[in-house]
Amino acid sequence: MALHQVSMIVLEPVGVFEFGVAVEVFGVDRTDEGIEPFDFRVCGLEPGRPLATRNAGGFTITPHLSLDAVAGSDLVIVAATQPRPDDEYPEEALEALRRAVADGATVLSLCSGSFVLGAAGLLDGRRCTTHWIYADQMQRRFPDAEVDARVLFVEDGPIVTSAGTAAGVDASLHLVRRELGAAVATRIARRMVVPPQRDGGQQQFVENPIPACTADSLAPLLGWAAERLEEDHSVASLAERALMSERTFARRFQSETGTTPHKWLTQQRVLAARALLEATDLAVEQIADRVGFNSAVVLRDHFRRATGLSPQAYRRRFGNVACDPPAVASTA
Repeated sequence: MALHQVSMIVLEPVGVFEFGVAVEVFGVDRTDEGIEPFDFRVCGLEPGRPLATRNAGGFTITPHLSLDAVAGSDLVIVAATQPRPDDEYPEEALEALRRAVADGATVLSLCSGSFVLGAAGLLDGRRCTTHWIYADQMQRRFPDAEVDARVLFVEDGPIVTSAGTAAGVDASLHLVRRELGAAVATRIARRMVVPPQRDGGQQQFVENPIPACTADSLAPLLGWAAERLEEDHSVASLAERALMSERTFARRFQSETGTTPHKWLTQQRVLAARALLEATDLAVEQIADRVGFNSAVVLRDHFRRATGLSPQAYRRRFGNVACDPPAVASTA
């Protein structure tokens, strides 16, 4: 298992939702679904001492392990906490993070946990993100970091930073997918009842995040298109099916998904190709036909851009995953 020991560092006050995200992704035993459990650890400065939480009416979270337990982790997660002056973060926590990176671990911050990474010096010279409401503050605090407030998460070397709230789900599933394959990530996402397909480049916020009327949402159209990736879709054909002008459709699509129809279709086709490479022995040419790329050359080009691997290299790494093939259809 390429991702086994997962440690989360919690600092007072703890962001409850983001804490729950990490627990849900990495702390739930899914052996009955064919997924090997993670060695999930909650670590703090004083094990056994309840920590105050943010806006939780007296609710506390108690770490049961010290920061010494972080050693040897494959992934270290920094829970969301209140941004504070650099010198107010415990040096023991900052040093634990520096040692983890030096030892080859991946470090993931959830929401404002990115400030802890910055205080540890881990964001200098790196592209990163945080909740958009903190982005300006973070850029001022860490001028040597490149803060991108538009995206859901950023991976730069061993450092992964995520934006606010639900973006932590996306970043966590991205790491599961990267290390264990799309099938495992999809199985976890399905159990959590969340879409497994959002990538880091999508916008943190859109003009109309919750449509005023369900009937006006593009979700049914996206589901329809995702189930027919082999067909030749265009802005014109999708707009016609949505009963909109092309201009209105393009504007609505950007508003609801944070991307363009072309980029969204390409992303869905790459995701479908990943699933087929993992779960079948179909030739790359056959997969290209099934997911709507007009040739194996086009598939290889888009696949390498999205994953950094060729289709064959991806299959060698992630093929024959020990769980059912994931469903390729998804909604926004």
